[in-house]
Amino acid sequence: MAELQFTISDRIQERLNDLTRAERQLAHLILENYPSSGLGPLSTMAKDAKVSVPTVSRMVQKLGYKGYPEFQAELREELKAKAKNPIAKHDTWAEGAPSEHLLNRFTDAVINNIRNTLGQIDPKDFDKACEMIADSSHHLYIVGGRITHTLAEYLFLHMQIIRPQITHIQSTSNAWPHYLLNVKKDDVFIIFDMRRYENNTLKLAEMAHAKGAKLILFTDQWRSPIHQLADISFSSRIVVPSAWDSTAIPLLLLETLISSVQNLSWDITKDRLEELESMFDQTKLFRKFT
Repeated sequence: MAELQFTISDRIQERLNDLTRAERQLAHLILENYPSSGLGPLSTMAKDAKVSVPTVSRMVQKLGYKGYPEFQAELREELKAKAKNPIAKHDTWAEGAPSEHLLNRFTDAVINNIRNTLGQIDPKDFDKACEMIADSSHHLYIVGGRITHTLAEYLFLHMQIIRPQITHIQSTSNAWPHYLLNVKKDDVFIIFDMRRYENNTLKLAEMAHAKGAKLILFTDQWRSPIHQLADISFSSRIVVPSAWDSTAIPLLLLETLISSVQNLSWDITKDRLEELESMFDQTKLFRKFT
């Protein structure tokens, strides 16, 4: 079975404005602990959401399912997809791979991921995140995981030039709790957490949140458990014909974010760039051709 391109979460977000008050109440319950929240009996879900059983049935049908069993079956498939390791992901794609060249298939998958990701992002949330990151009156912390640390390092390298008061935390290090000693209320954490979600990163997010820090999360279409703590979450489509998930879309979002924050902070950034270039000239790090 091919991996699900549209999740139940996507369907809920698309139809949220079309739902009744009771159905929206139910929808928010599902999203709070998604996707495991919908795996219990129908009556239990209705009770937890404080709505009637018919309300659950109606909302499920509005999402395009014949009934609650079909709805639950797709949730179980999503749980399987979240837990897949690289070997399982490769086998999924190899089974249904079309005959066209991988260059075209991979590119088509990435383009499709771009469309679906951008269709789910609220520009107001993106702008708010950029404003939070550009505000150098609060310290900025950046943290990634086993694979996503490369995205964190890429962002850190640019943010280090754009603004002061920035720290790159290595989430796999035993020393990361030391960084939390200096965290103050309204400091900002940018956290990368894609499937398979890391317990260490979740614990760091919980402790930062408890200290009053603001969290901006970059995650995948199934969403890291950190999304329940995050002030703003960006969910990227990551499925491609590979044993590895794609970082093309998170990187696209990061480069757009870097451009926006640079513009918001240009007065500070311009001075820092000029000083940095002067240092590069003194160290002769780069070759001069003129």
